[in-house]
Amino acid sequence: MTSTAPLPPGWNKLYAAVLSDALDAVGVTSQAMPSKIRPLDDALVLCGRARTGIYVETAHVDPDVNPYELEIKLIDDLKPGEVPILACGGSSRIAPWGSLLSTAAVGRQAVGCVTDGFVRDIKTIRELQLPVFHAGIAPLDSKGRGQIAAIDVPVICAGVRVSTGDLVFGDADGVVVIPQAVEAEVLKIAFDKVASEDSSMDDLRNGAYLRDVYARHGVL
Repeated sequence: MTSTAPLPPGWNKLYAAVLSDALDAVGVTSQAMPSKIRPLDDALVLCGRARTGIYVETAHVDPDVNPYELEIKLIDDLKPGEVPILACGGSSRIAPWGSLLSTAAVGRQAVGCVTDGFVRDIKTIRELQLPVFHAGIAPLDSKGRGQIAAIDVPVICAGVRVSTGDLVFGDADGVVVIPQAVEAEVLKIAFDKVASEDSSMDDLRNGAYLRDVYARHGVL
């Protein structure tokens, strides 16, 4: 199963906060990842279609087992505009993302990675200018500590439910996941609010009072 839906036109006008507000407006209030999920580079913005993988902790590797098998399968199957979402269940032992997977993702024209595990090789990842969001930085290899148990299944990443094909957006404020069932409605609300906020900013820069601007545009 892969995601084929295109990215929304004009997505580069969006930001995580306005998408979170739009999700709130439709009653979906649990799709923003917690503050511990941070970007490696605050200047980069991520917008892509989710491809999911769920990790489980392990304590050993059998000699005849390739612990990277599903990890490799997921990365090699990435399509342009997709983003791996690697759910590690809050493990403090797994760093599933590093320089080789980042380079492979760039080669597949994927747009980044989000994980609630750790990342490593961060200097190389930053040089690649690939947006990566993580729960921490550590030198740990996943081998012998954890491995992907399934791909393209619904996962819980940092407390947020993500399915393959969901729209994922991340910036310096954090990561928001928009379920496909409400995507069209959320995007309409978000783009409308962006326009209203732009008008509000113009009025405030020109000296208008906040109370009057709020009364006129209804956003804050």
